[in-house]
Amino acid sequence: MLKALTTRCSAHAAFGAQLRRHVPAGEPASPLLRLLRGQNRRSPYLFRRFFCSDSTDGSDPVDTAGLEAKRVDAGEEAAESKSSAIVTTVVRPEDCLTVIALPLPHRPLFPGFYMPIYVKDPKLLAALVESRKRQAPYTGAFLIKEEEGTEGSDSEKNVYDLKGKDLLNRLHDVGTLAQITSIQGDQVVLIGHRRLRITEMVSEDPLTVKVDHLKEKSFDKDDDILKATSFEVISTLRDVLKTSPLWRDHAQTYTQHIGDFTYPRVADFGAAISGANKSQCQQVLEELDVHKRLKLTLELVKKEMEISKIQESIAKAIEEKISGEQRRYLLNEQLKAIKKELGLETDDKTALSAKFRERLDPKKEKIPPHVLQVIEEELTKLQLLEASSSEFNVTRNYLDWLTALPWGEYSDENFDVIQAQKILDEDHYGLTDVKERILEFIAVGKLRGTSQGKIICLSGPPGVGKTSIGRSIARALNRKFYRFSVGGLSDVAEIKGHRRTYIGAMPGKMVQCLKSVGTANPLVLIDEIDKLGRGHAGDPASAMLELLDPEQNANFLDHYLDVPIDLSKVLFVCTANVIEMIPNPLLDRMEVISIAGYITDEKMHIARDYLEKTTREACGIKPEQVEVTDSALLALIENYCREAGVRNLQKQIEKIYRKIALQLVRQGGYIEPLFNEVKAESNSVSDGSLIEGAEAESLEGSTDVKESAMEAEIVDSSNKEMVEAEKIVEKEAEKVERVLVDSSNLVDFVGKPVFHADRIYEQTPIGVVMGLAWTAMGGSTLYIETSQIEQGEGKGALNLTGQLGDVMKESAQIAHTVARAILLDKDPENLYFANTKVHLHVPAGATPKDGPSAGCTMITSLLSLAMNKPVKKDLAMTGEVTLTRKILPIGGVKEKTIAARRSDVKTIIFPSANRRDFDELAPNVKEGIEVHFVDDYSQIYDLAFDCTDKAQ
Repeated sequence: MLKALTTRCSAHAAFGAQLRRHVPAGEPASPLLRLLRGQNRRSPYLFRRFFCSDSTDGSDPVDTAGLEAKRVDAGEEAAESKSSAIVTTVVRPEDCLTVIALPLPHRPLFPGFYMPIYVKDPKLLAALVESRKRQAPYTGAFLIKEEEGTEGSDSEKNVYDLKGKDLLNRLHDVGTLAQITSIQGDQVVLIGHRRLRITEMVSEDPLTVKVDHLKEKSFDKDDDILKATSFEVISTLRDVLKTSPLWRDHAQTYTQHIGDFTYPRVADFGAAISGANKSQCQQVLEELDVHKRLKLTLELVKKEMEISKIQESIAKAIEEKISGEQRRYLLNEQLKAIKKELGLETDDKTALSAKFRERLDPKKEKIPPHVLQVIEEELTKLQLLEASSSEFNVTRNYLDWLTALPWGEYSDENFDVIQAQKILDEDHYGLTDVKERILEFIAVGKLRGTSQGKIICLSGPPGVGKTSIGRSIARALNRKFYRFSVGGLSDVAEIKGHRRTYIGAMPGKMVQCLKSVGTANPLVLIDEIDKLGRGHAGDPASAMLELLDPEQNANFLDHYLDVPIDLSKVLFVCTANVIEMIPNPLLDRMEVISIAGYITDEKMHIARDYLEKTTREACGIKPEQVEVTDSALLALIENYCREAGVRNLQKQIEKIYRKIALQLVRQGGYIEPLFNEVKAESNSVSDGSLIEGAEAESLEGSTDVKESAMEAEIVDSSNKEMVEAEKIVEKEAEKVERVLVDSSNLVDFVGKPVFHADRIYEQTPIGVVMGLAWTAMGGSTLYIETSQIEQGEGKGALNLTGQLGDVMKESAQIAHTVARAILLDKDPENLYFANTKVHLHVPAGATPKDGPSAGCTMITSLLSLAMNKPVKKDLAMTGEVTLTRKILPIGGVKEKTIAARRSDVKTIIFPSANRRDFDELAPNVKEGIEVHFVDDYSQIYDLAFDCTDKAQ
């Protein structure tokens, strides 16, 4: 044991040498430092004197100084008391039995340590100042308990608001008697003396409590376990002190004020300077068993040691990385300098300039002079800038964009009208107006020898092929295709680019388009132009005016490039669902081509020639494996896909073919394993025969005629088995029936029908008339229903239901007035509207409706009710009516005509002003429909009630 302690002593002597450098010149060395340096010659039991003070409680520095004075002469006594005793006051610490409770928010205060604290409570601060003036500069420092749901500053604020018992309940019972060394403003500096425990409360504001002074439990100073634990704490502290200068300062300050180290003080010192949380430190403070306290402290300092090692490894790794990068940078710079001297390689700036000039040389004659001048100026500027400057990167990116654009480079256009017609018909069925306009564009270009850019806007409901036709037009014209969507766009910089001064600045979409396609005459499809947004970054619709103006886009100015760009050769094709949403100045610059919905015949052709073919190939199904009848397609279109477009029709066809693919795989699942099994058996037979033949050949050394004949017979038999296996597979394949999709089993593939007939009545009853409406999804039929509520003299009124908009409500009021006047003209004695309350309803009630085109339908419905006459069978009408009974034109003629055909309407009434729109419709749309064009409602009256009058 003595030998082990001697070894420990030599180790701690080295630790003391490390601490010695931090003692100020002229001051006597502390007992801890003298002990660790091995300079204490007063006792042969060096470590025993270090830990085992003769003090009874091991925590009173005054008693320790007095006991130390008994062992030394007077001069040494004065020196020791001067260096290790706490400031002498009139009131001794052990006499303080009632103290002011001072809450500590972050960490507990340990004996022998200083702690500055800010006191926010003015009454508490005034009480501390008063206590210090009365020569009783002591207070009780108690840690605040952690409370769930509060952290940091929130818990501090809560404590500052508490008083009396509430504050007492938030404080730990065990704290520290602290001496107030100074007060500056609201900052109070404390130094801990000894442990306290709260016994009871004396006063509430400020909180004053009675306390008991705590002493450590008695312990055996010569206990080997206690010594070993304390030695391990000292050893760990020594290792930590090597890595942290701040900890060395803590050790020096502590030994100057507390005097000799004892076992309790070593535990307090280790816990106080560790980075443990406040609950762990409070646990050390409350522990009165010295051995347990040392064990708790040992755990904390061990954790600190591990953290220090991790910190050291992180610092070392970062230092190695930084030094490695610096070394690599220096070597690269030296290598560049050497290569430059030898003429082996040019520097970055020269290489960049060479790259940019290499781009310019092939198209230098095509670049406009003003652009070429800007490029030359920027190249000269690039040579003068340092490669590490931010301006260098900006200039390099700017030159990169300028030299990458296709200045004066155009693709060879196709001026063959027949070839263009063929390409357009391959990709799309119908769309005659669009195709005709593109062919006109090609014809003009052929006659002129060159083509100019145009701005075309395709408007129509979703799914009619607006976006896909753009790609076909580009293929027909042999132009590069570029598409970008402006739906929801709210930043002008997306169109016109950012200023180069901004970080991460980029050109606008058109400059990106030209760089991407590599030609100056692409076809640019601007999708969803009716859904442009508007935000804090400007109005993109206004920025599009310059881009889509044929008079201005020849000198389009991008904010990033800041040089004019010629976009006059670009063909712009825009798409929109509702052109009313496009701002008028922007709409004025575009040539609008309306694409209405497809009728049933057109959808049948599209499904047969395009959708079914592509879907079948995508699913890997052969044409002979499946048959979809015309009746199935017709039922699919009528009952599932009534939309104006064909996108939903494509989805339903894909659904059918997916189910067919699953059905085919399930039916053919037993064929492939059977074929593989037979094939494997035949292969094994042939392989076995060949092996036997080889063995016989090796044994005999020569081939016999009989053996070769036997071998040939075996091979022939295996071939016969293979042929038989193939026949079996073919027979099994014939058993797999061809999948037939008919109207009878269509429900098994796509589920129950989504739509039912728009037509509710075969013969419309009295007070009900069929109208025609336009929606974003195409046209539809709707009924205007009127019914009598009550009748009595002077009770004439009109009730409206069916989610009608403001315009439609006004149309109903006009219709009521006109119907009342017409009834008086036809039958002056009939006072039906004056004495009857009428209810007008437009089903379906859940669908919002608005628009003026139902005026004539409402009048007819009211007159039918008033005269008790039904209207002509299979009649539908649309048109806006004025108070003078004039019929005004409406929109959506094609959509409404298609809706009438779908509902088997035979007669349609349109305003005369819409005759031109109806004449432009395809013959198959107008086939089988009788159309009447009217200017005045009297003509509608004759058409609607003429048949009824004759019958009566």
